[in-house]
Amino acid sequence: MQSYLQENKERFINELLDLLRIPSISADLQYKGDVLKAAEFIADRLREAGADKVELCETPGNPIVYGEKIIDPGLPTVLAYGHYDVQPADPLELWHSPPFEPVIKDEKIYARGACDDKGQLYMHIKAFELMMQQQELACNVKFMIEGEEEIGSNNLEWFVQNNKEKLKADVILISDTGMIANDIPSITTGLRGLSYHEVEVTGPNRDLHSGLYGGAVANPINILCKMIASLHDENNHITIPGFYDNVEELSEAERAEMAKAPFSLEEYKKALDLNDVYGETGYSTNERNSIRPTLDVNGIWGGYTGEGAKTVIPSKAFAKISMRLVPHQTSEEITNLFRKHFEQIAPAGVKVEVRPHHGGEPAVTPMNSIAYKAASMAYEQTFGKKPVPMRSGGSIPIVAMFKQELGLDSVLMGFGLDSDAIHSPNEHFGIFNFLKGIETIPYFFKHYAELSK
Repeated sequence: MQSYLQENKERFINELLDLLRIPSISADLQYKGDVLKAAEFIADRLREAGADKVELCETPGNPIVYGEKIIDPGLPTVLAYGHYDVQPADPLELWHSPPFEPVIKDEKIYARGACDDKGQLYMHIKAFELMMQQQELACNVKFMIEGEEEIGSNNLEWFVQNNKEKLKADVILISDTGMIANDIPSITTGLRGLSYHEVEVTGPNRDLHSGLYGGAVANPINILCKMIASLHDENNHITIPGFYDNVEELSEAERAEMAKAPFSLEEYKKALDLNDVYGETGYSTNERNSIRPTLDVNGIWGGYTGEGAKTVIPSKAFAKISMRLVPHQTSEEITNLFRKHFEQIAPAGVKVEVRPHHGGEPAVTPMNSIAYKAASMAYEQTFGKKPVPMRSGGSIPIVAMFKQELGLDSVLMGFGLDSDAIHSPNEHFGIFNFLKGIETIPYFFKHYAELSK
């Protein structure tokens, strides 16, 4: 396998660059044609790699690319999931190079989607090609690659519910997470859920002159800022009544085990250009961003933000607010608690509207499964050391949905790094990581087939 990878690595990289040039931004309808173009690109590469029955499956939204290779119905089947859509690239002025004109610098590929998730998704297609060319495909494989992950996978559950026989498998393999470092492989064993909202605060029926009306009517921006500020107390504890009622509290032994993962607080602060970290009192940085729930403002706007001055009291103010959830919290529960609380804390001088967007459930994947053991053995074979189990602060809501609808656990073999700037300007993915993923994935298939006998 190594010889085939070395002989074809430049082609693999160039193909990924071609995929990264497609601005498949699912959140913006003006890119709908590019989203479809990315789906067709993936379908073509799957056919070339040797998949059968490759098709673009229509949904009420963007198509899902499906492909399969069934070599023996008696062998286990791996269902590989990924997404070809990407986040918007804003703010464009902070990119060092255009987000959809990928460049390689310091052995890293810079482009929107380089790590999340085009680079990691493409590892699976090239690993599949490698196994086919070397006649070493040890399991049946199915691919389900969607184009709406970055907007909440709106139609994936519909697709899964209507295609359970097509998607029948033994395990789901996902690479949309990361690892601790290039010399410290890790497997993600837990994900946080998500509850996402847009809020609107309305005061007067039009923008007002701030001299004639200032001090006499509620300013929606001022009010919104006060409301948001009140959502945390002095210990950065979230103040929504009932928010923590179902939060899983890890034991001291579990927390001590987590703390063994290599982590340098000084390097963490240096990488982010911070004087100090910030978060919920009583928890470490790694606990705050993995096993604890959070509430963050993702965007806030209103009034006049153009050049120069315009002295107005705005009629409206807006914010986007997300909450990351931990096991035993549910997105429906937290959505209802947030809406009720946010409406109640609004003063009489304004009207408030809370509009829920998408959500998802937290998930914990078993470490005693055959799939986890196979993944651990695969990492150990290519990295020379056992991977560290870790919980991620991110959300992949479809993991819980897959378990509910298909009865399947997922194994999360991520090869990205925290420093890859996903969802941010200058997103990148290491060439080492891309090639190491292509090298490691076939060993997962090999060990999973052997352990399943």
